Amino acid sequence: MLKRLMDIMGALFCLIIFAIPLLLVALAIKLTSKGPILHWSERIGLYGIPFYMPKFRSMRVDTPQVATSLLLNPHEFLTPIGSFIRKTSLDELPQLWSILKGDISFVGPRPALYNEHTWLELRRLKGIDQIRPGLTGWAQVNGRDSLSTDEKVKFEEEYLQRQSLSFDLYIIWLTLIKVVRREDISH
Repeated sequence: MLKRLMDIMGALFCLIIFAIPLLLVALAIKLTSKGPILHWSERIGLYGIPFYMPKFRSMRVDTPQVATSLLLNPHEFLTPIGSFIRKTSLDELPQLWSILKGDISFVGPRPALYNEHTWLELRRLKGIDQIRPGLTGWAQVNGRDSLSTDEKVKFEEEYLQRQSLSFDLYIIWLTLIKVVRREDISH
């Protein structure tokens, strides 16, 4: 209950703080590429329930609906500002809506795409699907795009066992450092 209240208050605060960057990124996307400003991807949330999560669109509209790491050459699908908004994690800002809605939390395992079957099954077997996914998580601050599925699940399982308000705050702090340094982002 306390975590949910903190998520709501934090998301509202961030929406106020990031209102101008949100508008500028939206405008830049609209001016530099065809298609919608937001990309809504089907993700798997708490208890394995699917939901749609928004991100600023960093890829062309004809990009296959798979994890970016599965694309042969993901750079060829980036929009003119796609690389910048991904490296700065600005593409993630619309997920504040998902936090307000209750689909995700600030901290938890990242929500997997509906078609990442191996990852989803490993999570189910370890009980990780029993916690709300997050905007950031223990796996993100320990390697993000450079981790294998098995490594991600190990970090997510550790988060499941260690979760607390102080651990969440520590992960948020590490996330801010990683974003500023643009670490562990492969595309």
